[in-house]
Amino acid sequence: MLIVLATSPRVAPGLLSWPAWEALRSASVVLASPGHPVLPALDEAGVAYRVALEPDAELCASDEVVVWLPMPGADPELPDGAQLMRGSADLPGAHLIDLVATMDRLRVECPWDARQTHASLAPHLLEEPYEALEALESGDEQALCEELGDVALQVVFHARIAAEREDGTRYTIDDVADGIVAKLVRRHPHVFGDVTVSGADEVKRNWDEIKREEKRARASAGDAGAEQAAPSVLDGVPFGQPALALAAQLQRRAARAGVPGELAWPDGDGEHDDIGRELFRLVTRARELGLDPEMELRAAARRYRDRVHAWERR
Repeated sequence: MLIVLATSPRVAPGLLSWPAWEALRSASVVLASPGHPVLPALDEAGVAYRVALEPDAELCASDEVVVWLPMPGADPELPDGAQLMRGSADLPGAHLIDLVATMDRLRVECPWDARQTHASLAPHLLEEPYEALEALESGDEQALCEELGDVALQVVFHARIAAEREDGTRYTIDDVADGIVAKLVRRHPHVFGDVTVSGADEVKRNWDEIKREEKRARASAGDAGAEQAAPSVLDGVPFGQPALALAAQLQRRAARAGVPGELAWPDGDGEHDDIGRELFRLVTRARELGLDPEMELRAAARRYRDRVHAWERR
């Protein structure tokens, strides 16, 4: 009987399931592809094996139990009567290891990738999320999946560039992952701690309060990256985002902090200030209706695009 023992290239060699090790120890013959990464582990475990490009048909037809180890990640054809056993399997997210490894190789072997910097990649930090948003709005799930991959690439690319630095500012993709995991755990005490919440609104309030406490702690500790002035509810609002989205985020932050609403309506003193104030007022109206002004304008733009297309066809 032939047992084909499949393994994952994303799992450390030797980390096999107990049934897999039992099959290897009890087999009459163990065959392994040349250069298989599990061979050193077999040597340490005292499991005898033979190196072979493929299982011998005559041997597999015998009454002996033969275990065949194809290269990790291979998808070999199963001969008649063969049994497939999964010796190791990927955890969710394991394929991100492939993305990191691919980026490492591109950074070394591709002239274009090798010369990129944080600054040269900066435009893509804006472009790729917008392309993902466009795919989301189109309803094309496959396109969205592809565009999300482009967004993930930007994270891995920037982390790879940072990992090459030797000026004391170096960090890796693992540091990026550790940082966001720590933040999520810290800001979800109702999940990872003993805090009880009544619903999503209280979760958001807790998040904002924890965030303010973090800023105050950094400021009091004299963190070089912390704000020198007193912490503000508007700290961290990125002004590089589109103006409608910026206005909406500023208003949401201010409203949660109890900022008087009349501060949104100062007297204008610029030539085009009336237009700006009207746009800002429309943002307020959208927020009061529970709408996102950026998404509403995008929806109107798509409807206009469709009308133009229809006019062109006529």
